[in-house]
Amino acid sequence: MRILIIGEGGRESALAAKLQNDPRISKMFFANGNATTDVIGKNVHLSEIKELRDFAIKEKVDLTIVGPEAPLVAGLKDEFKKHDLKVFGPTQKVASLEGSKAFSKKFMQTYDIKTAKAVVFDSYNEAKEYVQTQQFPLVVKASGLAGGKGVVICDTLEEAEATIHDFMIRRIYGDAGIRLVIEEYLEGFEASIIAFSNGEKLFPCIAAKDYKKAGNGDTGPNTGGMGTVAPSPEFTQEHYADFEKNILEPTLKGLKAEGFGFKGIIFFGLMVTKNGTYLLEYNMRFGDPETQVLMALMENNLLDVIQDCMEGKDIELKFKDEKAVCLVMCSGGYPRNIETGFEIVGEDKLKYSKLLYAGAIRKGDKVVSNGGRVLNIVATGATYEDARKKVYEDASHVHFDYGFYREDIGKF
Repeated sequence: MRILIIGEGGRESALAAKLQNDPRISKMFFANGNATTDVIGKNVHLSEIKELRDFAIKEKVDLTIVGPEAPLVAGLKDEFKKHDLKVFGPTQKVASLEGSKAFSKKFMQTYDIKTAKAVVFDSYNEAKEYVQTQQFPLVVKASGLAGGKGVVICDTLEEAEATIHDFMIRRIYGDAGIRLVIEEYLEGFEASIIAFSNGEKLFPCIAAKDYKKAGNGDTGPNTGGMGTVAPSPEFTQEHYADFEKNILEPTLKGLKAEGFGFKGIIFFGLMVTKNGTYLLEYNMRFGDPETQVLMALMENNLLDVIQDCMEGKDIELKFKDEKAVCLVMCSGGYPRNIETGFEIVGEDKLKYSKLLYAGAIRKGDKVVSNGGRVLNIVATGATYEDARKKVYEDASHVHFDYGFYREDIGKF
C-alpha cells in the first residue's frame, strides 16, 4: 500500500511511527511533514487540495489520512472522492461540525446532546447587548477555525466586550470570528475522547487529559496543547456512562438522521462538572497531542483499524494497561510571536522516551525549529509518575534556543 498523511505536527509523527513497521505499507508520503516523517517516508511540499489530489493520482496513493482540520473543512474528501481516492475522514458538510461552532451547537441542541446553554450571534451590537445582561464568567467562541485559540473565558463584562470587539471588529482570527457563540461557563475538568467511525457505529478510545494553557498550573493563554496523559486520571466509569448515554448515543443518532455517516474520526471535547459530563466541541480528526498518548498505548494494528472502518466492519479497540505522558516543547513566545530557526540538540541522549518532531525540519545534518510546538516527548509506564519521570528526565537533555515546556504535565 501507498499512504499519504496530510499534516506536519506531532500527531502526524505519532501516526507515522505507529504505521511504519507494517509490512503491507510500501511507501508513506507526508504533506508537508516534519523532521520525524522525513526519516520514515518522504515529505512533499503541497498545500492546495488540487495539488494533493493530483499527487495522490500520480503516485497511486491507496489511502489518505488527514491530520489537521483545515483540509477537511475545505472539502478535501469531496474532491478526492470524485477521483475514487480513499480518504479516512469526513466530507466538507460533516466537517462543519468542527469548522463551524454555530453549526455544531445547533446540531447538539437539535439532538438533545448534553452541552452548555449557548446563543449564536452574527451582529456585533447584539452580542454586546447580550453580554450586558449575563452572569460571569461566560465563554466567547469564534465560530470558525482559529487553531484551537478562538475560545476566551471572560470573567468580567469589560473582558467580554473586548473579546467580542477583537473577534468581530479587529478580526484577530480573520473570518473565523465574524460569527460568535456565547455560552454559559461550565466549571469542572476537561477530558478528550477520540472515536473511530465505520459509517454506522462509533468506537471510542480511552479518555485523555489535555493541558491547554501555556503556563504551569494552567495559567497563561490557550494553546493547541502543551501535553497529554492517558488514560485520563479523573475520568471515571460513571463519567463514561454519562458520556455514552447523553453524548455518544445521541450524536450517533444525529449523524444518522442528518445522513452524516462517514469513515474517520470524531473527537469529543468534554467538560465534567458536578452535574455530569457535557460536550464542549466536536473535532472531526485525530487530536494533537492526544493522538501521541493514544498511539503509545494502542495494542491494535492501526492500519487494520482504519481499513476495517473503511470497509464498514466493527472494530474492538485494545489499549495497554499502562499510563502514557506526552510533553510538548515549544518555541519562545508561543502561542503568540514565536521565535524559530534554532538547532535542536540532544535527541541521541534520550533513554526512556520517544521523540516525535512537530514544528521542526531537517536542514542538512541539523534539525531546526520552524513552528510553535516544536517536538513531543512521549513515554509509558506502570504509573503516571513512572511515565512522567521518564519524560522529564529525557526532556532535560533536549535543547534549542528559547525553547520552553510546562513542568507539571502528569501532576494533575
